[in-house]
Amino acid sequence: MSGEPITEQHPGGMRAVARCDLLGEVPFSDEVDLLFRPWLGPGFHATVEAVSGWMRAAGMTVRRDNAANLIGRYEGLTPDAPALLFGSHLDSVRDGGRYDGMLGVIAAIEVVAGFHERDERFPFALEIVGFGDEEGSRFPVTMLTTRAVAGVLEEDDPDAAFADLRDSEGVTISHALATAGLTPLGMAAARRSESDLVAYVEAHIEQGPVLEAEGRAIGVVSGIAAQRRYEVKLHGTAGHAGTMAMGLRRDALAAAAEIVLAIEKIAQSYDGKDGLVATVGSMRVWPGVVNVVPGDVVFTIDARAGSAATRDAAVASILELIENIAARREIEAEIIPRENLAGVPCDPELLRLLEAAVSDVTGQPARILVSGAGHDAMIMARLVPMVMLFIRCEQGISHNPAEAVLSGDVDVAIQALTDFVRRFAAVRD
Repeated sequence: MSGEPITEQHPGGMRAVARCDLLGEVPFSDEVDLLFRPWLGPGFHATVEAVSGWMRAAGMTVRRDNAANLIGRYEGLTPDAPALLFGSHLDSVRDGGRYDGMLGVIAAIEVVAGFHERDERFPFALEIVGFGDEEGSRFPVTMLTTRAVAGVLEEDDPDAAFADLRDSEGVTISHALATAGLTPLGMAAARRSESDLVAYVEAHIEQGPVLEAEGRAIGVVSGIAAQRRYEVKLHGTAGHAGTMAMGLRRDALAAAAEIVLAIEKIAQSYDGKDGLVATVGSMRVWPGVVNVVPGDVVFTIDARAGSAATRDAAVASILELIENIAARREIEAEIIPRENLAGVPCDPELLRLLEAAVSDVTGQPARILVSGAGHDAMIMARLVPMVMLFIRCEQGISHNPAEAVLSGDVDVAIQALTDFVRRFAAVRD
């Protein structure tokens, strides 16, 4: 799939891929040798400036909201009409790929640019939002700025406790916001009302191998899997590695190792039922030196399934095993819930329109997929009807520098989204 020649056959797709590639390097990354674009970091601010310019060139007015999200607006036939909102995220995981999130924003700009070139407008405005914090790669919380737009910040965190969460360098969310002239309490002002928007549409790389295996450029998402996340803190006793007898140790890392393997075993026991997966993706060890028995370990758990019942059953087993292993090893276990996201179906009417658009553009029935990954769309669905389009990525690789897409596939996605907007306008007349 890699090595596709760049030609004028796919001008929109070619430009979108080139822009994503440009944003994969300094100054749009906080690190020189890899892509890392955390919310409110230098790379994030530089990216907002660049994308703002592309939005303006596409005929949009541009603003930033109180959660540091970037919003571009292309007016409809009447001023102040409610908007059909396209969106995805601008941030990236550490050592991530160039297309996860970003491609959805850049492809949407191409859609709007096409309408602008043809002076084509609709009974609704078109808006594009580049969310700031979908990944949670800086602070231990995800989709914070999306929650602000959806108006569920207070519902999810009524005490604004997120303001005191710290990044790896000890900087709080409150301080990070202050450097941008913003405040945690002020983030609520980013809320959009239902009357402001008519629907939400998100294009995203598939992050899976199905489309490539079936030779398809794009697919339609029927829904997003349910997720739960936890932070687990194990407290044992640190001691000299040479003098602490094996039988007397309260080794937090040994307990964590046993727990990680047990979590894997529980997930495997479901044999793919409802797409159940469980992952320990992050671990910190204290004091983390070669000659000291680890006294403290902090790790994360991410559990997902297409069914909330299946997910919750697996989580219950996981939490029970943590307590049992910790008790047997005389380790104190602190289990902190971090995320509880319900599975979210796409809106049936929007799904029908997007399926028709994809079929029209590709000449074959649309491939329907469930997303195992979480997306901004699952939060926005709490405010307005939403739908998603997947774009093929090489070998399904994502959150990895090896992420790759074809400009031709991106061009097909742009055409399908363009067709979708026209179909959506037709049913609203």
